[in-house]
Amino acid sequence: MKGLYFDGMLILRDDIEKPEAKEGEALIKILMAAVCNTDKEIIKGYKGFKGVLGHEFVGVVEESSDRNLVGKRVVGEINIGCGKCSFCKAGFKNHCEDREVLGMIGKNGSFAEYITLPNQNIHLVPDNVTDLEAVYVEPLAAALEITEKCHVKPSHKVAIVGDGKLAYMIAQIISLTACDLSIIGKHNEKLDTMKNIAKTMLLSKLDYENYFDIVIDSTGNEQGLIIAQKIVKAMGVIILKSTYNIKAKLSPPDWVVKEITIIGTRCGPVDAALRLFERKLISVDSLAIGFYLLEEYEEALNPQNMKKTIFYISKTLDI
Repeated sequence: MKGLYFDGMLILRDDIEKPEAKEGEALIKILMAAVCNTDKEIIKGYKGFKGVLGHEFVGVVEESSDRNLVGKRVVGEINIGCGKCSFCKAGFKNHCEDREVLGMIGKNGSFAEYITLPNQNIHLVPDNVTDLEAVYVEPLAAALEITEKCHVKPSHKVAIVGDGKLAYMIAQIISLTACDLSIIGKHNEKLDTMKNIAKTMLLSKLDYENYFDIVIDSTGNEQGLIIAQKIVKAMGVIILKSTYNIKAKLSPPDWVVKEITIIGTRCGPVDAALRLFERKLISVDSLAIGFYLLEEYEEALNPQNMKKTIFYISKTLDI
């Protein structure tokens, strides 16, 4: 089959072995797949992964031992636990030490014509959720994990550091809490798309210090962490919500003196993300999206391309 394969460099191959569904698994034909910042970090060396990239997808089940899945449009959870360890038995397969992760650890991903996933990882896409919405379910679920880990109150002052695609999804989720929400970024054009969700401010004009109850860093870089540490108030919370392919130089004494809580978050509840799209509480309309064929991967992944990249794989260009 055809797919984007990474082995120190990214190449388009047409000789990748089509996966076969094992017992308890489904064979999924990929319709669309989206590029995540994690994919870009893997290309830079994050995780040392070799194989087909991609983990944000929508597809159709072609084969499965669960006949109720065959022919259905689906998305999927990307962590595949061993099923035997204490984490898996407690329902925390995301932290299984022997887990596979779609397109990241030991498992070919969705920048190809087919993938396999365990039936239990698969979620049906409601009829009124479009393919374009469905391909964003995984990052939306990751944004929802913030509210799983931290109680955001309507009275809280909350800041999101970063103005990218992930920040846009997080902002929509956090705005549903009715908190006093601000988004801090570098790009006027990106911030303009979020003005109906929250207060927006340019980083160059930021004059807050020790102010916010909760600061969510979506940048994945050291500068974002430094800003978060500066603007969070004493006894506040810093939430890390991005892929960090860095070793940052920070100041733990400040965390101690201010008694800061730092929370790491990863993947979140896929079923809840689907419900939000089904109820039309979340929109992707303001995102700058570029649609590409796999053959156009060099243009799609150009660092100068600021659009959210969507690959059409087994779907015609009809959007």
